[in-house]
Formats: sequence, structure tokens, C-alpha cells
Amino acid sequence: MSFKHCLLAASVAVMWGLNFLAIDFSLAQFPPFFLVALRFAVLALPALLFVPKPDVKFRWIIGYGMGFGLLQFLFLYWAMATGMPTGLASLVLQASGPFTVLLGMTFLRERVRGSQMVFLLIAMAGLGVVGWQRLDSNASFLPFLLTLAGAFGWAIGNVCNRQAHSAQPVKFTMWMSVVPPVPMLILALVVEGPTTIVRSLSTLMTPTGWWGLAGLAYTAVIATIIGSGVWSWLMSRNPAGVVGPFSMLVPVVGMSAAWFVLGETVSVGELCGAVLVIIGVLGAGLRATKGSTSPGRPHGDARAGPSPSFDGKPQLGGGSAEVISTIENRHDRRTRPQLPRIRWEPFACGGRPGRLQRFGIRARGGEHRPGPGIDVDHVEVSRRRGGC
Repeated sequence: MSFKHCLLAASVAVMWGLNFLAIDFSLAQFPPFFLVALRFAVLALPALLFVPKPDVKFRWIIGYGMGFGLLQFLFLYWAMATGMPTGLASLVLQASGPFTVLLGMTFLRERVRGSQMVFLLIAMAGLGVVGWQRLDSNASFLPFLLTLAGAFGWAIGNVCNRQAHSAQPVKFTMWMSVVPPVPMLILALVVEGPTTIVRSLSTLMTPTGWWGLAGLAYTAVIATIIGSGVWSWLMSRNPAGVVGPFSMLVPVVGMSAAWFVLGETVSVGELCGAVLVIIGVLGAGLRATKGSTSPGRPHGDARAGPSPSFDGKPQLGGGSAEVISTIENRHDRRTRPQLPRIRWEPFACGGRPGRLQRFGIRARGGEHRPGPGIDVDHVEVSRRRGGC
């Protein structure tokens, strides 16, 4: 992960840390389930009317919308409405970082370096210190569990985002917003009732109503469109286990903002925990940067793939398949479909003569990696030599 990407991930953490203040202002005006529906309805309507569908399959749009959108904010808003302090909510929600690492290792077969794991444990220790200090004084156990469930929903969204490989993160984020509004509106009508919803809408011209609208606007535009769009862009270009831990910087911003604006106190132990979080997250990110074979791209196996020769044909080393003809290079990106840049390795077996198929096999760990060599879309397998 490059230094530029680290800075972008940190800026998203600042946006999302301040977002907890916006949520607190909005919850003073709107009931929690209806607020989730409003938040995403504001984005879903223009997405359906003006934004073309992104270049991803619908199952990843639905998965990202269900995890990052519906589950995360359903449980988060519910927890904050039932007494979860703003600063503590920003902390506990960042358990999504370790959840993302675990899901990435389990379902995406992503590898975590030993040094990264050490720094990640340091960050988790910092979260534990701050959480113990807060739980010992303010928060009850039910809001804590609800926020933890929201963190797991965020991790599910991260994995779906990673699998989508979208080259259009803003469109992807906008279309993700189409998923939560309808189920959340139904849930709000059933649980909160039409009377509560109508009363919240009828008092919008009060000072509390204006603050609630301002918080809703910040949440929809800054936190969701810009923040989630940048986050989607980062997740599509880096392993989920590298980007996810940066979310643990959010509680540092959220707790500081809650102390400054809302008067929530921060103890010495909480400050020490926040320092551990910063050290752990930055250390994990820097170790990932040193281990990357191509800055700003997903990292993994560094074995050489096909490289261009003087006559423009790929030179294959060690493969049992001889590949000739029908090599397509993506030079004109205005007329060709934007396929993901993938570093392929020679097929070891399985190709049938005359069959048009992708060139190569998965890189080590199951990750598809871009490379500096020839940008190949498809090749025709002419004949095979040797067995599997």
C-alpha cells in the first residue's frame, strides 16, 4: 500500500470520525431506523435517476449495501439511540478492522505478514484499553453488543467491496445506497410507528430540526459519497486486510470531537489507548507498504509473469502450454471495455486447442495481481505439450 493511499485512508478516518457528531445531532431529531432510511434515500433517488450502473455484478452491490449500508447503520444508530456514547461508539465500531482481516483470510485467502499482525495486535490492545475505560464508567452492555454487530456488518461490506473490483467507486457507492431504504423504512414503520415518523418531520423548522438536517447532509454527502467512495477506491486496489485496519483511526477523531463539542471526558488511560491505536495502524500500514511489490496495487506473489519481447509476443517461462496468436492489447481505452488489469501466469494445464480463454492462473494466495508486463486480455491456446 503506497504512502498516498495511506494518507487517503487516514483522511477517510477523519471524515468518519466527525460523522459521529453528525449522527448524534440527527438522532436528536429523527428516530434511528427512519434516519437510516432517510440517509440512504437521499442518495438512492439521484442514483437511480442520473447515475449509470457501475461495472460490477448486482450481487456485490447488494452485498455491499446489506453489509456496509444496512447492517452497519441499523445496529449503530440503534445503539446510539439506546445510550451508546458518541466517542465510545466511534471506538467499538472499529472492530470492523480485525473482522475484515479475519474475513479476508477466511474467504479471500489474503495473507497477513507477521509484522503486520504484531502491529494489528498493538492497535487492538489500544482499543481494549479505551474500551475498558469507557465500559467501566458509561456504556451498558446491550449498546456495546449492538455496535459490535454493526462493526461486523461493516466488515462484510468491506469483503464484498474487495470482491467487486469496481473501477467506478463513486457510482458503486451511490448504487449501494439503493439497497437499505426500503427495508429500513418498513422496519421503521413497524417498530417506531407512523406517529413518531410524522412528528419528526413536522418539527424540522425548529433549531433541533435544523441541526438534524445539517447532520443528515454531512452524513449523506461527506461521510457516504466522499468517504465511502474513497474507501471503495482503496479497497478495490489494496488487500482488504491492509485497508481495513485504518478504520481504527476513526475513534481517535471521534472521541476527540466528542470531548471538544459534547463535553465527553477523556481519561489518561483512554489517551494512552489512542496512542497505541495510532502506532498500531500506522505500523501495520508501513509494513504493508514495504512488503508490496507494486506500490498502490494489491501485493502478493512477486514471481515474474509474461513480459513483452521485441516482436510484441509474450515470452513464457516454465509453462507447459505454448500460446500463440490472437493477443489483444488494451491500447484504446475509449472504445474497449475497462477490464481489470491482472497479472496472469502461464496455464499449467487445462487449455483446449482453439479455445479462447483468459491467459494464466491465479497468483499465490488466490489474489489477481497487476504487473508491469504486457497488458493481455485474451489469448488463444493453440496446443499443449506435456501433462498436468
